[in-house]
Amino acid sequence: MNYSVSVSPVSKADGNLKGFANVVFGGSFKVSNVAILENKNGELFVSMPSYKSTEVDEENRSVFKDVCNPITKEFREELYGDILAAFENRQEQKANAIKTAGQDVEMPEFVVKMTPYEREGSNIRGIGRVYFEDRFVVSNVLVLQGKDKLFVSMPNYRTGKISKENKPVYQDICYPVAKEFREKLYDEILNCYQKEREKAVSERNEGKARQQYKEASWKEQEAELPFR
Repeated sequence: MNYSVSVSPVSKADGNLKGFANVVFGGSFKVSNVAILENKNGELFVSMPSYKSTEVDEENRSVFKDVCNPITKEFREELYGDILAAFENRQEQKANAIKTAGQDVEMPEFVVKMTPYEREGSNIRGIGRVYFEDRFVVSNVLVLQGKDKLFVSMPNYRTGKISKENKPVYQDICYPVAKEFREKLYDEILNCYQKEREKAVSERNEGKARQQYKEASWKEQEAELPFR
């Protein structure tokens, strides 16, 4: 899978955070906010963007989960190795490490998985994941209900800024950077959601029908009982 890596050090690297990296797959889909950290032994390591879940560990501490991450061990080692190499070589003008140099950059292949979501008072209609070539997965992809139609929301974070409308400003973490790929990806997400929703409604209706049939059958049997 073709991808490019760009890195930038933090201005004040007093703590263990040393820099950030961006990864662009096939010139079409960008993953930002990849952290480059330093452990107690002075070794650098990569941390993918994460979010605070509702789960807690044995010590009652919040559990953080990756927003996106490599699926296979081989690709994780390859990707993280390129990120760290780009960071260490940034002074040599090698911050951008293009994989498979000299070859045409093609849009990555992907598969979408969606689950319908219905909660009173929520505008969320579906939650899903996007799998890129069985090597990288992006979670927390949402289908939201707007005023007139459904739309796709990619994983994001609250920036702390306030808009002119006095609303919190959010910044996407993972998102398409090419118009053609964005249209292709978002159409597939919405189509997948609609298919899963129709399937869920059909299964729910079949379940109700079976339950009604059982209740009707029991009433018929009850009416034929020789005692009350």
